[in-house]
Amino acid sequence: MTYLDVLFRYATAPSERAMRAMDAVREVYGIRRIEFNERELTVRVEFDASRLSDDVVAKLLKQTGLDVREKLAVA
Repeated sequence: MTYLDVLFRYATAPSERAMRAMDAVREVYGIRRIEFNERELTVRVEFDASRLSDDVVAKLLKQTGLDVREKLAVA
């Protein structure tokens, strides 16, 4: 397994519905951790790169209703 982090900026705070839907994303095989930074409007996802790609992770986040805008460089 190869674990990577990907960081996305989102436009608006996630709705209650989006946060509930995020629980389903946490259960996707290959997703290890999801961390929100509300001050910077970013979400960091740790995932298994042998199972998922950053594009798939972005798609999963968007399906929850999160307004993902851009992928950022992980510092």
